[in-house]
Amino acid sequence: MAELHIPVEAIKGRGAATRLAHRFASDAREGFDDGWLPDPEAGAALPPPTEVIWEEPRSVISRNDSPDIYFDRGLNPYRGCEHGCIYCYARPTHSYLNLSPGLDFETKIIAKRNLAQVLRRELAGRTYEPRMIAVGTATDCYQPVERELRLTRSAIEVLHETNHPFSLVTKSSGVERDLDLIAPMAARRLAAVYVTITTLDADLTRKLEPRAAAPHRRLRVLRTLAEAGVPCGVSLAPQIPFLTDDLEQVLEAAWDAGARSAFYHVLRLPWEVSPLFRQWLDLHYPQRAERVMARIHDMRGGKDYDADFATRMKGSGPWADLIGQRFRKAAARLGFNRQRFEFDTTLFRPPALDGQASLF
Repeated sequence: MAELHIPVEAIKGRGAATRLAHRFASDAREGFDDGWLPDPEAGAALPPPTEVIWEEPRSVISRNDSPDIYFDRGLNPYRGCEHGCIYCYARPTHSYLNLSPGLDFETKIIAKRNLAQVLRRELAGRTYEPRMIAVGTATDCYQPVERELRLTRSAIEVLHETNHPFSLVTKSSGVERDLDLIAPMAARRLAAVYVTITTLDADLTRKLEPRAAAPHRRLRVLRTLAEAGVPCGVSLAPQIPFLTDDLEQVLEAAWDAGARSAFYHVLRLPWEVSPLFRQWLDLHYPQRAERVMARIHDMRGGKDYDADFATRMKGSGPWADLIGQRFRKAAARLGFNRQRFEFDTTLFRPPALDGQASLF
């Protein structure tokens, strides 16, 4: 008798539906019905809980020389992200930890226990030269666990103390908690905040970014930031053909809320993100799955993904050009990106270590 495979079902509050084996795994497992499946009338199993795993890194400021990224220094308090965005390009990094880029990425969160202490030490280095640090560029620095762990706040406290410029990007309303630090720094040209709004469609957002703030709440975050004098922008990333089709409406709503800069990227599907996204499409939008993937291939030279620096952010071909034209025209009509925000690095003062006051 042929094997009866267990159908994959969406998990409430989670983006991924399985613990997809990572690319370094020596074997993969797939469930099938052996006659001992639970009684469907007994009730559904509880969603997998979030687990925090502590680590103590030696360095917390990451550096990159990618020509298509506007910053060369980043800081991420967490690895993995509870928001569960199915498209997250950081998912494959969990593979290096021998964890699944699927459910493990959004349920097993690696938290950097000594973040503030290591950051302080790095900023105090004799040869350190201040440059803007981008916070939360891989995983959201205000994901739900931040409410209790407060690692992001501890890092901003160090940056505040040393007058070190930074920017951050988030999908969370949690950033409002730290306005007491961010607003004074913004007044000295030391801080800027970007809020990601992929779409205004709340139903799509609930499936695409299951534990992130609702679109209307993110707009309120922008309004709160702008009213506090914080330079703020909106990220429309990623753009997904036949799903996130309200680019112009997002820009209009973000402008009305106070955002004055904007950028976008198209969907990226590196490594394990590709099978995860395909599985998600089959679960939530089976009638559109083939069309969505066909357009992605149109923007990626016939492949799921192309890592070429020249095209990986915006794609190539007619569909990528169309998205770019729509963005540029809407942004220009509204007035986005007319003035570039310049961070001030001249105010930086190295932190004191071991109780010794700085001589400068």
